[in-house]
Amino acid sequence: MSDAPDPLRSLFQQAGQDGVRRARPAPVAHIAERGRHRHRRRLAVAVAGLCLAAGTGGAAALSLLSQAPAPVPPAVVPSPAPPVPLPQDRSPSQGPTDAPVPGRTSPPATTDGSTPPGTPTTSPPTPTRTTPGAA
Repeated sequence: MSDAPDPLRSLFQQAGQDGVRRARPAPVAHIAERGRHRHRRRLAVAVAGLCLAAGTGGAAALSLLSQAPAPVPPAVVPSPAPPVPLPQDRSPSQGPTDAPVPGRTSPPATTDGSTPPGTPTTSPPTPTRTTPGAA
């Protein structure tokens, strides 16, 4: 850079000094008005965002609630029926051929403990397991 005076540089310095002399702070009323305007704009954007979020949420909830609920499977798989216990009055000397046939019962016993031959009897219904809510 040379020591020769630059006319453009001196013009910029003069313009800067002139700007410093003329510079004044903005009036308070103007600054307050700009603040109010920005505040209103922020509130409008916030309200619009809230309305959009509430509308979207309401539409999603309405679409979810308007659908029929899917059937829910049972929480626990039912276990198989327990084995039928053997009668306690059966003696160990009786063989498997003397075992009662499922669905039939022996005739009612007489007063001496024996059953009269040819006496018809009915069997009680076999209990079944059901799960609540199953159709």
